[in-house]
Amino acid sequence: MKNLDWIKTLIIFSSIVIAGFFIGNMHKTGKKYDRFVQVKGLSEREVYADLAVWPMNITLTGNDLKSLKKEIEKQNEEVYSFFLRQGFDKNELTKGIANINDSRANIYNSNSQNNEYRYLAKSEFTVRTKEVKKLQKALIESLELISKDILLGSKNTWRPIEYIFTGLNDLKPSMIEEATKNAREVAEKFARDSESQVGEIRIARQGLFTIKDRDQNTPEIKIVRVVSTIDFQLKE
Repeated sequence: MKNLDWIKTLIIFSSIVIAGFFIGNMHKTGKKYDRFVQVKGLSEREVYADLAVWPMNITLTGNDLKSLKKEIEKQNEEVYSFFLRQGFDKNELTKGIANINDSRANIYNSNSQNNEYRYLAKSEFTVRTKEVKKLQKALIESLELISKDILLGSKNTWRPIEYIFTGLNDLKPSMIEEATKNAREVAEKFARDSESQVGEIRIARQGLFTIKDRDQNTPEIKIVRVVSTIDFQLKE
């Protein structure tokens, strides 16, 4: 019986020692895992817009609906022909709807009866192209339409052409790689100052990609930017 009690005591003691070892090791590992540095990595690219959209209106006034309809159709064809002469394909040109407002039907405007023209017509027209430079040239050349009594106006008078960059997916892999390298460089600088070494990535958080104009004067040039937040393990 005494031998059996001794064996039981030895088993319990061994269990306590083993459990203590694992608990201590877990605590040590946890402390080691808690040693990390959180840094941000930046990647930027300057790119040119690869798509341009110019939405515009053709505006006319008149007092006879039939005559106004004919004039709308005529001016639409003039504008359409103008862009064809500028070298655009038919699939880059879109004729929109025409809206006609009757000023005398506005009961809230007491002066509407005194207007020289009863009807105001606006016909929509849009150019959508990847030939950005060509569209910029057409914007300048469009002044010749004034000589044909065509009032062509952009829907956005402050910025007639909308510039878009569509190649983001092609840039993402290299930019994420660059942001990660940039973050590691920052972490290594911190590690040297703290007499440590940078280990593996603990947690990585990819930021959102943003596309903004480089400045107000050159909206066709874009800045693509991403900031990644990464936690690196630190080791002795």
